[in-house]
Order: sequence, then C-alpha cells, then structure tokens
Amino acid sequence: MIADIKALIVVLTLSGTIFVLAKPIALRFMSMEDFSRRRLVWFVLTTVGFVSPNFWLYALVAVPMLVWANRNDSNPIALYLLLLHVVPPVGVIIPVLGNNGLFSLDNYRLLAFCVLLPATIRYRKHERAAAASVFGAMDILLLAFGVLQVALYVAPDLPHHFFIPDSPTNVLRRAVLYLLDTYLLYYAVSRICQSRKQLQEAVACFCLACAVMAALAMFERTRSRWGNPNGTFYLTRDGAVRAQVSAGHSIALGYLLAIAFGFWLGLQSQIKRRMRRIGVTLLFWGGLFGAFSRGGWLGGAVVFFTFNAVGPRAISRVAKGACIALAVGALIAASPLGDEVLDLLPKAGQPADEYRHRLAERGWEVALANPFFGDQFPWPKMEDLRQGEGIIDIVNTYLGVTLNYGLVGLFLFLGFILLGTIRTYLRVRELTKSDPDFALFGASLIACIVGTLIMIDSSSFMLGCQKMFYVLAGLATAYARLTDSPPQQPAAVGTRNTSQD
Repeated sequence: MIADIKALIVVLTLSGTIFVLAKPIALRFMSMEDFSRRRLVWFVLTTVGFVSPNFWLYALVAVPMLVWANRNDSNPIALYLLLLHVVPPVGVIIPVLGNNGLFSLDNYRLLAFCVLLPATIRYRKHERAAAASVFGAMDILLLAFGVLQVALYVAPDLPHHFFIPDSPTNVLRRAVLYLLDTYLLYYAVSRICQSRKQLQEAVACFCLACAVMAALAMFERTRSRWGNPNGTFYLTRDGAVRAQVSAGHSIALGYLLAIAFGFWLGLQSQIKRRMRRIGVTLLFWGGLFGAFSRGGWLGGAVVFFTFNAVGPRAISRVAKGACIALAVGALIAASPLGDEVLDLLPKAGQPADEYRHRLAERGWEVALANPFFGDQFPWPKMEDLRQGEGIIDIVNTYLGVTLNYGLVGLFLFLGFILLGTIRTYLRVRELTKSDPDFALFGASLIACIVGTLIMIDSSSFMLGCQKMFYVLAGLATAYARLTDSPPQQPAAVGTRNTSQD
C-alpha cells in the first residue's frame, strides 16, 4: 500500500505538470468547461484506481463519474479517448450463479457502457442523425467480420489440448461482446463526430492522454515501475525496464504513442508557437524510447513519412522529413543512447526473431491448409512453437486472422480499414488546395492507419492496438463524410449545443 501511495504521488505530480503545460494547447481545440471537467474525472479515476483494493470498488466510483461527465460533455468521443487508458485494462469476471461468469469487465467496457452507449442512444434520437446513420459498405464489412467470428468458434489454447465445446450461451455472448467492443465503438466514432471541431477535439484529447503517459513512461524507464492496483509485473529487455504505464504492455504503449504522434502532426499547424510544437513531439518520442518497443519506433517513422507523402507539397515535405530523420538519427547514434538503440535493432539469430520466422512458416502453412474459413483449433499442429510462458504467441495480427477465419476473414478485416483509408485519401485530395490545414488532418489519419497496418504485422491484436484500429476507421469515415460546411453537432449528443468551426 505504501508503494502504491508513493507511486500515486509521482503520477499525480507528473500528470498535473503535463495538464498545466498542455492547457493552452488543449484550449485551442476544446472549451474551458469541457477541459476542466475531463481533467477532474481523469484525476479522480486515477486516484481511485491506485487506492482501490479491487476493480469493483473502482467501478463503484467510476460509473457515476462517467455517467455525469458524459451527460455534460459536448463531445463524448473526446471524453472516451481521454479516459481510454486512465487505468490499466485489467478487469474481473462478472459472477453468475451456476456459471463460470458472464464476461470480463474492464475499463474499456465501463467506457462502452457509460459513455459510448448512452451517447449513441442520444444521437440516434436526434432527427439529424438519420442522414449520417445510413449503413454503408464499411458497416457491412465490419458486421460480416463479426458474423464470421460468432459463427466460427475458436477454441482457447489450453494445456494438453483440452477442448472446451461451444454452446448456444457462448454464441450469444460472443455476438453481444462483438457489438459492444467493436461495432459500437466504430459506429459511435463515425457518427457522433460530425464536424471539423469535433474530430480535432477528439484526437486532441487522445494526444493529451498520451502526453501524460509519455511523461510517466520516461520516469518509469529511468526509475522503476509506477505500479497499478492490479500488481502487474515489470517488463524488461536486456536488463532495462520497458515502460508500460497504464497501457497494459510496453508494445501497446509504443503503439499508442506512435498514433498520438501521428495525430499531433495533423494538429500542430493550429499551434503558432514553434517551441510548443517541438516540445510535444519530443515528449511523444521520449515516451516511445521509454517503452523500448521496436514496433512503436518503426510505426512512428512510418507515420512521419506517410504523413509527409500524403499531405500537400508532398515532394518538398518528404525531402525535408528525410533530412530531419537523418539529423535525428545522427544525434542518437552520437549520444549515450546510440549503442543501446543499436542493440535493440533486429539481428539474425536473436531468439525473438527466430521465433517469428518459425511462426510465419508454420502458421501460414496451417492457415493455407484451410484457406477459406481457417482452422479454429490449430494448436496441436503448432505445439513446437509453445514458449516458456506456456502459450503459442501469434505475434502477427494478419496471421492470427487468417489462421482462425481464413482468407475470407482477412478480406473482411483488411477491406474494412482500407476502404476507409481510400475514402479519406480522396477527401484529402479535394481539400489540398481549398483547405490545406484540414487536408493535413486527413493526411495524419491516413498516416496513423498505415502505421497501424505496419505495427500489427509484428504484434497481437489486443489492448489499445485493437481499440484504436476501430477508432481510426471511425474517424476516417467521419472525415470522409464531412462537407465544406459541416453540420452542427446534434443537440442530443451533449447537453449543450456548441458552435462549430
């Protein structure tokens, strides 16, 4: 308990400093009233998350706070993204008499029940929602992918290949959880964000949350784990602590910070002071180095170059970006971190890379043996890939989808996000001359999606990676739907009707 209190003091001190420094930037994208309320909720939930002995006590405080904040917030999606990782995504099973449990409840699902679902219901009641709520191709692809997951039961990987049979109750559970965890998230983001201001405010709140995590990651990397009420363990690489803060894993933290960096590239044109633009960029990259995630580094680099290549004045921006990257690389190589960074780069013969190579060979061999709908119980055929943790770690999202749901599943999964990317790109081309600032915002969305597609090639589809995949698709859909004169925010979404840019 004493260690938790000490960690809480550090967290509140560092996060309080970030909120103070970020306030002038945040107020460029949101009202003072919304900023103050969201900040209050963030601090209350963080404090409760540290001092609560279990998740149920945290939920007892979090539920009324989230309901209150959601009812008074002008942009529930911004509130959702700020609080997405306010505590680590570790939950508890909801007990049911005579059963092993209903389903797991964590902060992600608390936000879905208390923020996304009520906001969507209010939005659907508003008459202006009809035009934006028409089902499109992306909805069909996402729901079809859900139907495939419900219909095809993937047996869990248990010791000695113990097979748990499926049941009608489990089918219903999978359907409900898919609608709650996946489709509701995409639907709410793509429909509720109906204006330029709402889109920028939402990603600004995500950047604010990640700025706090970046500062904490740098402290955690240089000092120690800041801890959480669930008592998770340290992650290390070559004897050094890899920060994970409240993201649940260092890989997830690296992904989130790379996406926040991409969002910031699209927002920083609205910030006049150059030192603030540079300071936020350095903060995100400091957090990325704290996470010590090679996937996050690669993703950040891909986001940077994609953003420059897609936006206005692409040739000059790519050339300038290459010069900046070379200069930064030279500085890192010459610094005390140089040798440490080089040691982390992939090398032939490393155990992790050898495992990935064997996984790719065996996994695709099994997947292509059942090409259309995959193999829902592949574990006996991959037993030699079981690691010391006792699991077969499918560290490739595309392989995982194809392995369990076949090429049909992979087509639905990729077709969904690529369709949103293409539509966003076409919209960026339209705005390049008439509205270059908003074209840059669209370019940042494309860059984040491309970075995501690169990063999930070497990671499992879980935690923040999974959530932000569907958030990005929703933002891309909302961006592509915007007209030159964006509609006013529906009064039913929030309690106030704010003016839009």
